[in-house]
Amino acid sequence: MKEALNEASKAFDLGEVPVGAVIVKDDQIIARAHNLRHTQKKLEGHAEFLALLKAVEILGDWRLEECSLYVTLEPCPMCAGALIQSRIKHLYYGANDPKAGAIHSKLHLLDIPFNHQIEVCGGIMESESKILLQTFFKQLR
Repeated sequence: MKEALNEASKAFDLGEVPVGAVIVKDDQIIARAHNLRHTQKKLEGHAEFLALLKAVEILGDWRLEECSLYVTLEPCPMCAGALIQSRIKHLYYGANDPKAGAIHSKLHLLDIPFNHQIEVCGGIMESESKILLQTFFKQLR
């Protein structure tokens, strides 16, 4: 999660909402990304979505069945859906997202019995993730 926080700091420095993500396979980081939605002016510029795309490119397969995603903020519905579609094995996230979280906060998307189930653990380095987000939004206002 420390590496995901490093990615979130990169987003912060760009004026993006500070969310970072890394994908791990066999105890090695194979992909990393941070939010670039405003910079790229793309709807899919979320950290976890970008990390998934990089992992798919690196592995040469859309199935990420042996991979884990670490992300500093609870995924939104779009990203949660992409996690299901990618068949990622584990999701570890930092802070809950009371406005758009699709794992535990607003929706419980991963509780629906889709063809693939993801093991989830939230609250990892939650305070560090929250502080970075709170600092960003305080400066924005």
